[in-house]
Amino acid sequence: MSPSDTPRQLGYRMPAEWEPHQATWLAWPHNPEDWPGKFSSIPWIYAEIVRLLAERERVHLVVEDAKTQRRVTGMLRRAHANLDNVSFHAWPTDRGWTRDSGPIFVRNAEGQVALTNWQFNAWAKYEDWQLDDQLPSRVNELLGLTEWQPALALPDGVQHRVVLEGGSIDVNGAGLMLTTEECLLSDVQQRNPGVTREQLEQVFSDYLGIDQVIWLGRGIAGDDTHGHVDDIARFAAPDTILAAVEPNSSDPNHEPLAENLVRMKAARTPQGKQFTIVELPMPRPIIFRKQRVPASYANFYLANGVVLMPTFHDPNDRIAMNILAEVFPDREVVGVHSVDLIWGLGALHCMTQQQPAAGVVRP
Repeated sequence: MSPSDTPRQLGYRMPAEWEPHQATWLAWPHNPEDWPGKFSSIPWIYAEIVRLLAERERVHLVVEDAKTQRRVTGMLRRAHANLDNVSFHAWPTDRGWTRDSGPIFVRNAEGQVALTNWQFNAWAKYEDWQLDDQLPSRVNELLGLTEWQPALALPDGVQHRVVLEGGSIDVNGAGLMLTTEECLLSDVQQRNPGVTREQLEQVFSDYLGIDQVIWLGRGIAGDDTHGHVDDIARFAAPDTILAAVEPNSSDPNHEPLAENLVRMKAARTPQGKQFTIVELPMPRPIIFRKQRVPASYANFYLANGVVLMPTFHDPNDRIAMNILAEVFPDREVVGVHSVDLIWGLGALHCMTQQQPAAGVVRP
């Protein structure tokens, strides 16, 4: 392998989330400021999520230090989690949103797994991100995989690592990607200033094996990431997309989600066919301390044999769970109460990052 070889040149691609997992990566919550006034309940929600995941696959759990590990072990034991399937790593972090700060894994046709290490800058919003940005490197020190750090020459002529969060993209494992212009191209986001649509598409091609990017517009109200796609649209199969919709025309989400739906219906598969679009309702607005939070059923997580879906004490909870059960008939759909969790402005998909299983040949 030449140092200049890209993952694509070596046959790597980013697998779909529904493909078999080796493990899920999580970081234990430790920053009360991320859930002001509600933090006391958050560790127990995480404990339940670890319990559900550890029934089906290994959980790599990042904790602050050995003292935290002892405390968390006790909590997980009381939650009846399978501790034999939990591996602890004492690595300090800024926050616990591993979807965005963790590595994005790729795999080739021979089943070899590698990782891509993108720059993380706390959504171009917060000053404390340096510890989170170290997470992919720490993961690879443990796993010993081939690693790439995607970079581009920006207008200053210097090569810069490309900023990318896992929640800003979704892939079908067969060369297609969903993302939003608001997150990656707008002047507001300041992730990669001066980088063009074409440059980003080339980077996605080189490092994630993407052939086609489906660009949506804007994200939902309350999303402080400026348009993460995992709140609005998710692949459910190579040619099927789950699309969040809001029929209430007075809701701020109505217009952007309707515009995104138009784009998805206009998109075509590589074979020139329309995608199967399955509409997913939104919960009623959740407002706490006069702030609307980004509650969405699209922020579900696919693990081995299960779909973990956020629920919000809403009549649409049941409807959304039934839709996911129809779309993923070979998986158990489990609702996780997320009214408190979403006050941290993220839910189940935001907190998880899948590590694909090795040795699985591309179909």
